[in-house]
Amino acid sequence: MGSVLGGAGLTLPEAALGLNLLTVAALVSLALRRTAALLVCLAGLWVLGCLLQQQAARLPSGLAGVPLTVEGRVLASRQSDGLQRLTMRVESCRPLEAGLPDCSGLERIRVSRYSTMDGEVASPSGAAIRGLGTASATAHTMMAVGERWRINVRLRPPGGLANPGRFDYRRWLWREGIHATGSVIAQPPPQRLAAAPRDPRRVLLRQLAGQPLHETTQRWLAALTLGRGERLEADDWALLNATGTTHLAVVSGLHVGLVAALALTLSRLVARLIQPGRWRLLRWPWLAAATATTSFVWLVGAEPPALRALVMVLIALWVAGGRHSPSPWQGWALAWAVVVLWDPLALWRPGLWLSFGAVALLILMWQGRQATSGIKGALAALLRTQLLLALPMAGLVLLAMGQVAPLAPLANLLAVPLVTLVLVPLGMLGWVLSTVSSEAAMASWWLFEAGLEVMLASLRMFAELSPGLSLREGGRWTLGILLLGLGALLLLPGLGAGLRSASVLALVAAMAMIPAFGGRPGPGEVRLMVWDVGQGLMVELITARHRLLYDSGPRFRSGFTPLASIWASPQAFDEVVISHADQDHAGGLASLVRDHRVAHWWYPEGETLALSAHTPRHPCHAGEGWRWDGVDFTFLWPPASAGSATASDVAGHGSNDRSCVLLVSTAGGSVLLTGDAGKRVERFLIPRLPLAPAVLVVGHHGSADSTGEALVTARPPRLAVISRGAYNGFGHPADQVVRRLRRAGSCLMDTAVDGRVNILLSQVGIAAAQGIHSRLTGGGVEGPCHGVESRH
Repeated sequence: MGSVLGGAGLTLPEAALGLNLLTVAALVSLALRRTAALLVCLAGLWVLGCLLQQQAARLPSGLAGVPLTVEGRVLASRQSDGLQRLTMRVESCRPLEAGLPDCSGLERIRVSRYSTMDGEVASPSGAAIRGLGTASATAHTMMAVGERWRINVRLRPPGGLANPGRFDYRRWLWREGIHATGSVIAQPPPQRLAAAPRDPRRVLLRQLAGQPLHETTQRWLAALTLGRGERLEADDWALLNATGTTHLAVVSGLHVGLVAALALTLSRLVARLIQPGRWRLLRWPWLAAATATTSFVWLVGAEPPALRALVMVLIALWVAGGRHSPSPWQGWALAWAVVVLWDPLALWRPGLWLSFGAVALLILMWQGRQATSGIKGALAALLRTQLLLALPMAGLVLLAMGQVAPLAPLANLLAVPLVTLVLVPLGMLGWVLSTVSSEAAMASWWLFEAGLEVMLASLRMFAELSPGLSLREGGRWTLGILLLGLGALLLLPGLGAGLRSASVLALVAAMAMIPAFGGRPGPGEVRLMVWDVGQGLMVELITARHRLLYDSGPRFRSGFTPLASIWASPQAFDEVVISHADQDHAGGLASLVRDHRVAHWWYPEGETLALSAHTPRHPCHAGEGWRWDGVDFTFLWPPASAGSATASDVAGHGSNDRSCVLLVSTAGGSVLLTGDAGKRVERFLIPRLPLAPAVLVVGHHGSADSTGEALVTARPPRLAVISRGAYNGFGHPADQVVRRLRRAGSCLMDTAVDGRVNILLSQVGIAAAQGIHSRLTGGGVEGPCHGVESRH
């Protein structure tokens, strides 16, 4: 109740009704002395209050891009070339200018600190400032976890690229409790206020770095025994994702449960030696196991997965070691309640659903079945567990993460015992032995290294045989529910063979009747997807049998390219048009060339682009085109002859006016893509447009130098789509462009507001236009469409 009423995006006025209802229900329950109902209402109020507090801590939008002074402690740090990404707990915040909104409510921020060379720190605009004297020494000093710093920053409210079925950065920021993102201002330089307190993990990591072990071994030892998953490299995570074994590298139920089992076994062994007649009745071994498990979770950093596992293990120890005898489902529900009340944001973390879903499936699998004994029975139980968990866990992972690894059951069948019974025990034994003898510790870690090589080689083999797959939104939910339902039916005890077979057939038939959203359009239709790539452009056009990509999106200063996060490789494109060489349009070109298959390229003559060496390519010239499945594709610009009047008229105006302008025509209307072409080019386009376009992808992200009065007045589009980044420093879209389009009667959609825009242009016109946050409807403010487009 509390999570639904206070979910991501809701504010206090919207949740006021829920607050009032829960409060009234709590008072009524108290008056009627209904204790259970009262506890339910208080729990809902607690969760709702925590979530609303998270909303209240967000940076006010009026402070976006404004210089702020922040003091706080570094919670996390990750380094890459020229970049340090920091998460900080804010202790104080104030704007540098007077009269601005208060930012003292900020609790946690995530900022990037760019550096160019030793002694220089780059400002967000890219200018490098060389420090002098003491200030220089402080300016380029790395900010370590645990230290307190005073820094000047430019922040913006938490947000990110919104593309359905892909990684949702905005939701990730929400569930991590981060209330603003931004970058550190170089001048004045950051100032260290206090050193980091002593941390046992840092001491152990320094000790590990001094051991004669391979770098890969050091990374995996830090991840598996100290909870430092950030030490793993991108290639490590890609291998784990491709084989469905990501859970092995995160300190969670597997590791916490193993520590609890080892601690309990040793404690009961000691109890049996001390008091052989009463050892089964003693309580202290269970308390010792709980203490050891809690200490381990504290040592590895008490991250959410480890905390969830700790709560579940402590409840399991309490149930198994006390005089209480609740059912497994009651213990499971109690653990769920404790975790959610402790951390309401966990409801938005996929790990919560995966871990509790896995435990629920295990209870379902083994409840009422005879326990096995002996080594042979244990191996049979392990094999049965992995095989029966394969389908439902694949469904859960697909629903939560959007990915599925076909060979995950086989990979886990090998990797889970290897990690659980060999790698983690050897790694932990090495730490214990290091307190006595470094030679003994190294012997244990060399055995760990040998086992790690076997595991990684096996996972690479599984990944090569069948790499992980990413599915579109509709297929993801359809297949995920089907796999989860089939797996649960196979696990249910007591079902007869006939009833089980009938249930499986009924579920398969029901899922087959659900059409997957986003399927191929029919003949004469085109689906247009303007992807949310931030301050850039990437448009995908799909006909019944073909696929075209117009521009490849930006490449950010950190090195991130949105294109790499949208599709699993390799994808196949029949045509790719790069409108011009600017980084916000061609920034993803390297990723496109490296990871995907392109049959043919189009590009503006005179632009320098690193295209595939062996792939056909042609410069785009006005009048050239082709026809796909009843849909016409025609270039309107640039002109074919470099000596023509039109070409000379725009000569010298840079890359923008060389943009490839593409017109996509159907019986129901057309789509016009102009890249960054300016008003001068637009005037030449008007005679070549027989009718106003149904859809206009607004030129230059809504800049004032494009989408001019001449084009909008002569050929007013029914729908205009702006592709730009939220809170961008260029002020896009320009106010005059928004007003001009609204006066012409055009509906507006904006990737910074609506996320990815999905449009189906059929033979009768725009059949559907949908964004992730809003939907084009038949009515609303200012006529037949919504009008929330201007930054004002």
